[in-house]
Amino acid sequence: MSGPTSALPPYRRIAAQIKGQIERGELDPGDRIPSVRDIVRDEGVSVATATRVAGVLRAEGYAETIQGIGTVARMPSKITTGPDRLQLQRTTGTGFRPGERVEIVSADVVPADAEVADALGVDEGVPVVQRRRRYLDEDGVIALSTSWLPGELGEAAPELTSTGPLPKMTFGLIEDRTGRRAVKRRDVVAIRAVPEDLAPLLDLEAGSLALTMANTYWDQYGQVTEFARDFMGPDRELAADYDLE
Repeated sequence: MSGPTSALPPYRRIAAQIKGQIERGELDPGDRIPSVRDIVRDEGVSVATATRVAGVLRAEGYAETIQGIGTVARMPSKITTGPDRLQLQRTTGTGFRPGERVEIVSADVVPADAEVADALGVDEGVPVVQRRRRYLDEDGVIALSTSWLPGELGEAAPELTSTGPLPKMTFGLIEDRTGRRAVKRRDVVAIRAVPEDLAPLLDLEAGSLALTMANTYWDQYGQVTEFARDFMGPDRELAADYDLE
């Protein structure tokens, strides 16, 4: 087996495979995950190794044990940020988890304000592409995400200034049209007051405090391709998983 999971310990590699099935919708919430016996048979590992798989999935929010039923799949109740969506796009072909949807609020060319100009490395007032999207699931607003991109990318991909859905999200469209691939990012988490114009889209009061994440993406040439800021919806949390082994 080759790929990014091949270097993981066997129990984590198997857990990653099952997580992928859940994120792609091949296993729905409530479906039984493979049993220890199934894993031993299909993966050729020991019982001790197979037993650890369910523990990893439970710890990461992808499984729960229900008395009388067993261990079943679930989706973690965590926010899906821009970096998460980039990874989902590259691994599954879609930037959405099951049950999520997006509304394109606006897409236009606007003058860069001081913060955006600094992030993109352009002069203040220079025309840049601004896309604003609202992500939702069955619990309401996940996040309101605004992205700013250098104006030349709007010329290479006019769809960026349309409110229609993008076939491969922003990342994939830029790579297809320009060959510029996002290879580095910087994340900044902060608490910010919700601006008056964004409050109705977040179902929050203007001026109330909200969790935010700002993302800056660089291409393989060291040039910034996108700056984005997400305002999280009510009662949402940010979560990240790291392998320490």
